[in-house]
Amino acid sequence: MNGTDIARVQAYLRKLLGNEQVNVVAPPRKGATTEIAVGREVIGTVHRDEDEGEVSYSIHITVLEEDLAPAAEAAPAPSGRTAGTRR
Repeated sequence: MNGTDIARVQAYLRKLLGNEQVNVVAPPRKGATTEIAVGREVIGTVHRDEDEGEVSYSIHITVLEEDLAPAAEAAPAPSGRTAGTRR
């Protein structure tokens, strides 16, 4: 990803997630992975893909077991419904 790609994806993610602390971090050397961070915490990676002239960006977010609350303290899983959705 070049600097323009990084800036555009970062702006989109900040707007989408409503968080100005989201940063897309350029790799330290060419060919290395572009990372996504919230504040100083790296949460995943972003990759650029081009197929038949169409460009997309895929995001892989990693959640470590050690970062999760114990199962007994965790909130119930969401029902899968979103606000304004009727079934």
